[in-house]
Amino acid sequence: MDEFLLRVLFGGFGVALIAGPLGAFIVWRRMAYFGDTLSHSGLLGIVFGIVLDVNPALGIAVTCLGVALALVLLQRQQSLATDTLLGIISHTTLSLGLVTLASLETVRCDLASYLFGDILSVSITDLYWIWGGNLFTISILVWLWRPLLAATVHEELAYVEGIPVFRVRLIFMLLIAIVIAVAMKVVGILLITSLLIIPAAAAQRFAQSPESMAVLASFFGCLAIGLGLYASLQWDTPAGPSVVIATTTLFILGSAVSRWLQP
Repeated sequence: MDEFLLRVLFGGFGVALIAGPLGAFIVWRRMAYFGDTLSHSGLLGIVFGIVLDVNPALGIAVTCLGVALALVLLQRQQSLATDTLLGIISHTTLSLGLVTLASLETVRCDLASYLFGDILSVSITDLYWIWGGNLFTISILVWLWRPLLAATVHEELAYVEGIPVFRVRLIFMLLIAIVIAVAMKVVGILLITSLLIIPAAAAQRFAQSPESMAVLASFFGCLAIGLGLYASLQWDTPAGPSVVIATTTLFILGSAVSRWLQP
């Protein structure tokens, strides 16, 4: 039991640590709906992984990257508003994944674990995927931090200063795709956006700098993982949704505390 709990916590903390900094940028750049679109397209990536007999995480990462690239190309045409494009792509990829999965009569899989997560079944192999993706993403994010922050504050000014804004945006989208892929086991592809957004939104009220907000977001995410797993084991509730409820509870408590601390 001790080894089981350590494995589960280690997997959850690995996702929360990288979800914090990326979630901070998602909140700053107001990309919550974009994160939802990528996570919904993850189901189509699961189908590709099953059909091609590869790890579903790899299928999710490749599919999310393809969706991100398609969105960038469609945005350049400016024929439709961004939120309209996101709505079309999000629901189309989710429905296409469900229909394709239902048509694979010889394949049987636990769809609920993909949609809502199954952190209690995290294996050693899953830990390698989570922490491998975690270390890679953190390394790229540290290298990209300054130009990404500049492009987030003022994209036009960053372009004038010589920052490759388009390339920075694409790399950032790739990092989001990787996090969605590795977080599938923890909260599922339908709930991963909540782990990216809610801890960052809670940390925003207490942060004094971008770096402190990223650290606080990771802390709140790890705390939510611990509280959600405790609730799941204590009251036999679904682990993924329990983690999301824990993040929302922390957000509400944080909002109340920040208002109480205001002069």
